[in-house]
Amino acid sequence: MVAQQQRTDNIDDSGPLSKGEIFEVLRNQRRRYVLQYLKQDTRPVELGDLAQQVAAWEYETTLEEVTPEQRKRVYTTLQQTHLPKMDQSGILLFDSDDGVIEVTDRTRDISIYLEIVPGHEFAWRELYLSLGAISSALVAALWLEIYPLTMLSDLTWTGIVAVTFTLTAVVHIYYERNMRLGHGEQPPELSYGSDD
Repeated sequence: MVAQQQRTDNIDDSGPLSKGEIFEVLRNQRRRYVLQYLKQDTRPVELGDLAQQVAAWEYETTLEEVTPEQRKRVYTTLQQTHLPKMDQSGILLFDSDDGVIEVTDRTRDISIYLEIVPGHEFAWRELYLSLGAISSALVAALWLEIYPLTMLSDLTWTGIVAVTFTLTAVVHIYYERNMRLGHGEQPPELSYGSDD
């Protein structure tokens, strides 16, 4: 415990992590899985339990079907590489002697949005860009008084555009919340699923 206290004293976790620090730590899928697990339950976690769940996610199987070899591979890299890196950045506390992982304020504060876009779907930024282009074309057509668009008033068209953008934003917010680490029973990368 003294070593853990000394380690904690050497870390400056007074401020938020920069985007660069967050991306550096979370560019690895295994570390994202660790965060997913920790954000679901903020109590201290045993390394063995964490390794079992991460292995199940990685190998797309149940906890019961994880083989000892799969669990050992995950356990070893978590213990030697990933958890120390996350501990050093203050995202979590890892007591390597006891094999216990605890959340920190930084764990709770990290809100990661993973926009997973399979090849056959639009990214949100492309959807908004498309809506903007369509709206601009509509404005130009109304300015040129192109029939049948002139059958509705300019105010009606403005309302249609406003409602379209608002509804799109509502759907985007709903979708984004479901794609956050710690929301749901499994990481967003797995819960989204793939049709391939």
